Amino acid sequence: MHVEKISEIVAHFIGLFEMTFDEMRARTKYADGQGPLDDGPVLPDQEGFSTAFSSVLQLKDYDPGIIYKSGSYDMDFGPARHLGRVFEESLEKLAAIAAKDIPLPHFGSFTDVELSDEPELTVYAGPGSSISHVLQVNVLYDDDYLDMTDGLHAARDTSFVIERLADFSSKAEIFTPFSSLHRTDTYDGALKIAEDLQNYIQNARDSGATSLGTDATHDFVTVDPIVNGGPYVNGKIEAEIPILDDFLPDRGLAKLPEEPGDSNSSVERDEPAGNSLDVTAGANVVVNVAAVIHTGVIASVSAVMGNYHQIDAVSQAFVYSDNDEIDAALRSSSHSAEEAGTIAKNIAVFEQSTFEPSSHAEPDPADPTFPNSWRVNVIDGDVSFVQWIEQYQFITDNDTMTVTTSGSEATVLTGGNTAINFSSFFQMGLQYDLVIIGGNVLDINSITQISLLYDNDWVRAEDDLDPGADIQTGNNLIWNFASIHNVGTGAPFEVMPDYMFETQKAIEDRDPNMPEGLSFNANFQGYAGLNVLYITGNLYDMTIIKQVSILGDSDDVIQAASTLLDSNPGATVTIDTGSNALVNIAEIIDYDSFGQTTYLAGQLYSDAILIQGGLVEHDTTQPEPLNDRLANEVIAFLDDDDPSSSDDAVINAGNDLSWSSAHPADVMQAMVA
Repeated sequence: MHVEKISEIVAHFIGLFEMTFDEMRARTKYADGQGPLDDGPVLPDQEGFSTAFSSVLQLKDYDPGIIYKSGSYDMDFGPARHLGRVFEESLEKLAAIAAKDIPLPHFGSFTDVELSDEPELTVYAGPGSSISHVLQVNVLYDDDYLDMTDGLHAARDTSFVIERLADFSSKAEIFTPFSSLHRTDTYDGALKIAEDLQNYIQNARDSGATSLGTDATHDFVTVDPIVNGGPYVNGKIEAEIPILDDFLPDRGLAKLPEEPGDSNSSVERDEPAGNSLDVTAGANVVVNVAAVIHTGVIASVSAVMGNYHQIDAVSQAFVYSDNDEIDAALRSSSHSAEEAGTIAKNIAVFEQSTFEPSSHAEPDPADPTFPNSWRVNVIDGDVSFVQWIEQYQFITDNDTMTVTTSGSEATVLTGGNTAINFSSFFQMGLQYDLVIIGGNVLDINSITQISLLYDNDWVRAEDDLDPGADIQTGNNLIWNFASIHNVGTGAPFEVMPDYMFETQKAIEDRDPNMPEGLSFNANFQGYAGLNVLYITGNLYDMTIIKQVSILGDSDDVIQAASTLLDSNPGATVTIDTGSNALVNIAEIIDYDSFGQTTYLAGQLYSDAILIQGGLVEHDTTQPEPLNDRLANEVIAFLDDDDPSSSDDAVINAGNDLSWSSAHPADVMQAMVA
């Protein structure tokens, strides 16, 4: 055998030598051809060619054979393993696979199959949390000064209006104990809010309090108010909810035209010009509107493994002063502050209902179909749905005017301001057949509404003038309306069945087999399969609405004698310093469930409270001349030690759009910040 290898090697190199020799001989014969011409270039003598040979290959003996290495296959039921097995082991594994009736491809190696007794449950990710914080603020200063005469009339200091409104806000705090809640988006923060609300409600329940012991026009506190009953209006249950349009004041000159006229047509007037003076210093409208419809995670059947906290709280308060002074000469009018006073209403509605499915969605009693499969979504940790809305209005319209007739139609509009905050939130979430919460549930709905109005007006006449003017200094409206409607929590909670615990454990163990208890639940009749959501932590659904409306409309109107009395007989004078409207409207519709079944393993805490209060202040503060004092919208920084020698630094916030630096003084910081 060794000799044959040597002979083969020798023959191989002899053949290679012969091939090289023949190649050189052919090259020599080619060189014997035609030589260079006489006139051609002289070529150098050819030198012998030597080939440099080198090799990095390792010479080994010739050893014929076949080398084979089996590949690996990735199976759905086992990770790939790159280990070769003997033939006998492969046969044993094949026999075990055939006994378990596991389908395998027709080709491939069974050496990489890792067997399991049961396939694992496939879970999918659930929806995430939804948190929204909305802050809306309107700040408006419209303190006008108008003098239609050629005389001198001192300006008026209106800083007392801000001070009185600050005092009103302090008095309203007793009726709004939940106005100090701070925005949060954590479970600990939500739990702290729930505990504070529960403690306040429990103390009110234990003490049996029905009022807060104030001298308000109405002071009303009730725990667990009547659900689906009549609305609470100023502490009393009424048959129907009042309609806002029936109480809105007529704004007169400030009212927008319902149908604008045709600007292309000509306007002609044959009668002589009238002789009238119309003054509107009020007619301000301040509106806060907030609506929340929440359908975050809803299901036909819910199962709470921990405690369930459900709290609904409404607190409403208004404070106003409408103590007007009208000269006796002007009292002859048919309109007066006493005859058209301020209307103030706190309105609250609590509702609870269950979702009514359509007729085609109801299961047929004769249909024996029940679910035999499920699809599971899992959320690890807490899930939060927070809608926090805060709306603030701060408007001052303190006008100082000296007016007179002019022999023609004169219209003066220094009020008529409109400030609106509007927020609407509609969350369309996912629907499940079954929702399981491994922890606790916090379901909190809270509405706080505060309305403050200062409308002390002064209407005077110079030189005991008796023009027979029509005076309107009241006719204001304060409207706080709050509604909380829960859908799906009206039915009683049921005790947690055992198969719900088995369902929770099956999901945690990734067991693909759906518990039999779910297959025979009457709520799932007619279902081919179940869509299940499992939240391992806590679920808190919190909607907080805070609305604050503050309006200062203290007007001082002086009617001066006309210098054109001879040409102004029978002049008509109309003065309106009231007709203001403060409107807060808040509505919460919370869809907790689409069905009528909620299983609870822990404790149920269900509380509701309503607080309504209204104060009427008979303020007698008299305005003072402005003199050298700075206006409200100007802030001066002076040296406290020596004011006479210090330099004044004045900041004018009239063109500043920032809320934080636009308020006139710090006295309202605690109320509107």
